[in-house]
Formats: sequence, structure tokens, C-alpha cells
Amino acid sequence: MTTDRPLLDGITVLDLASVGPAVRAARWLADWGADVIKVGPVPRDADVHITPPAYAYSAHRGMRRVLLDLKSDGGRSAFLRLIAEADVVIESFRPGVVDRLGIGYEALRAVNPGIVLCSTSGFGQTGPRAQWAGHDINYLAVGGYLHCSGRTADGGPALPGATVADSAGGGLHAVAAICAALTARGTTGEGTHLDVSIADGVLSLMSLAVDEYLADGTEPGPRHGLLTGRYAWYDLYQAADGGWLAVGAIEPRFFANLCRSLGCDRWADHQYDDEAVDAMRADFTAAFAGRGRDEWVELLGPADACVTAVLDVPELLADEQFQSRGAFTEVIHPTAGPIAQVAAPLAGQVDASGLPVHDMAQPATDEVLTWAGLDAMELATLRAEGAIA
Repeated sequence: MTTDRPLLDGITVLDLASVGPAVRAARWLADWGADVIKVGPVPRDADVHITPPAYAYSAHRGMRRVLLDLKSDGGRSAFLRLIAEADVVIESFRPGVVDRLGIGYEALRAVNPGIVLCSTSGFGQTGPRAQWAGHDINYLAVGGYLHCSGRTADGGPALPGATVADSAGGGLHAVAAICAALTARGTTGEGTHLDVSIADGVLSLMSLAVDEYLADGTEPGPRHGLLTGRYAWYDLYQAADGGWLAVGAIEPRFFANLCRSLGCDRWADHQYDDEAVDAMRADFTAAFAGRGRDEWVELLGPADACVTAVLDVPELLADEQFQSRGAFTEVIHPTAGPIAQVAAPLAGQVDASGLPVHDMAQPATDEVLTWAGLDAMELATLRAEGAIA
């Protein structure tokens, strides 16, 4: 999970967002070792930003905050001084806002040709919906995700248990694009402007289903495909104690192991038999109802049957696999005190327990701007003007 030298050591990221996919991207970049500086508004403009609770976004571990009035000449000038020393800027304003503020890509590029500007938005910088407001549920809706998901009792699409669009469609989409841009910059010396659309990200996640439709006209939907519950061997089943089990026995040998372990050998030669699906599912349902959830996991997990428990959050915190991999840690927040949290579990990330935690309500404006080359007199002038705080 960890490396001796952070993979993004030496990379400085300026994060202009306060919530959503852009902040998730900054969080992951910090966990890969980037120096993330959050750029927030001065107090009189604080209502334009949502203030997350102390625990949100991993308590902003490994990040510092600077307060600038980007609408003022002094604040904009200070920001451009930061740009000269930075590698990446992440923003999530409505399309066109950074240009109106005078900090669009061309303005940044004039100061630092190698800068990577990552603009994250719901629908992208162009197109008829570019100015539309939206949230996770909206992007999952237009991207086809909700239509192909499970159904509620009234037949409607079910809400997912995680913010899939914000996290994968937006945040990780931005991280991948930023890392690709930084790699290209290593060859060309040139930065770029990345147009990260969350809806586009969801579309990418749905490409398996969309490509099937484009290839042969088969319209995907709930329980249509192999991975959305068409067959009994890729489904959820309730155990005797009310717990639930996830079954994903795709490969023939895993399916055979499942049938044998459940006492359902008669189905071993009917894995893709559509006419047998209902009867097979009924037999699997009856078999799983014969033992408790954890009994089944103990039996089927080591048997290569691709069966796992459906864990709730308290259970996953105690899960031996996650525990063995150091998936959780504790940090000390300057005002909130000890905060337990998910560590930095993605491949190549740093040891999160070693990252300092700053109180985002206590900015490090002077420290950050001094790093960018401003002297004490310049700081005093900007503060007197209300351009920084």
C-alpha cells in the first residue's frame, strides 16, 4: 500500500473547491504525496463555500489552506504568484467563471506554461447542459446507471449506497486525467486544460452496457446482463439469520464449486440455461436459508465459490482483511481531537497516519504566500486591502 517516496512528491496542487468530486480528487492526490493547498474565500465571501464537518474528506489531512479574494486585483495577483510555483489547479465553478475571474487557463498558462488546470463540472465545459446544476443522482440518471440498476418495491430505480458519480465518474476521473497530463508534461514541458465532466465519467463506467447496445441493438436494463442479476449465480441471497450473501460465481469451475457446496449439483451443467434460471434461483434461495450468513462465508469463501458477506459499516471496520491491510487510521484534529478514518488504501498511497492535520478554519495564508515569494510588506498590504485573510 505504501512506498518509501511518495509517488507525487514534489507536485503542488491548488484546490479551489470545497465539496464534491474536485475535493475528492484533491484528497486522493494528497494521499499519493502531493502538496495540496486549498484556496478558499476571505471571510466576507465565506458563504459562497460550504464548510464540511471536521471529519469530511479525511479531515483534510496533509492539506493547508489559504484565503484569497479572487475578485480583487490583489487576491488575483497573489493567486497568480502561487500559480508560478504550482503544478495543478483543480476548480469546480460553473463553466466560464474562472475566465471571468481572470484565472482561466490562458491567464494561468501565461504565468506557468506547465500548469495543469482541471475543471470539474457536472456536464462539462461545453454542450447544452453545461450550465445546469446537478448532483450525483442526476449524473447517474443521465448516464444510464440508474436504469440498469436494481429496482425498488414500486418498480423504480434503486439509489446506490455510495456516491458513484462523484467518486468514480468525477473524482477518480479527475485524478487519472491529472496524472496523465503530468506524465505528458514530463515529455513536452506543456500543461493542459482538462475538461472533466462527471456525466461523461458515468458514461465511461457504463460503456460495457452501452457498447453491447451499439453492437447488436440489445437494450440493457435491470437483470439484463451477466453482471446485473440475469443469472442465479450472480445475485444476493438471504441466510437463515437474516444476513445477506453476495454470490459472483462467473467462471465455470467457481459455479461448479457453488453448486456442489449448496447441494445443488443438478444445475452444474446449466450455468447459462435461461430456462433454468428461475428454478435454479429458487433452489439457491432455499439452500442459503439453511445456514447463517457467517457459516456460509466460512464454508464457501475458501471453497472458491465467490461468496462473501454483505457487511454493514460497523462490520467492515472490524473485518479481518481490511484490518490486516491497515485500511483505517486515526488522526488528531487541532480542534475536534482524535478522528478515526479510512486510511490511504489505494495502491501506492502514503501512510496516512503520518500526514499532518490542519484546522481549515485556521488558514496558513502567510505561510503559503511566503513560500510563493511574497514578502512581509506585500502580505501586510494585501491584508489591509482585504485581498487575503
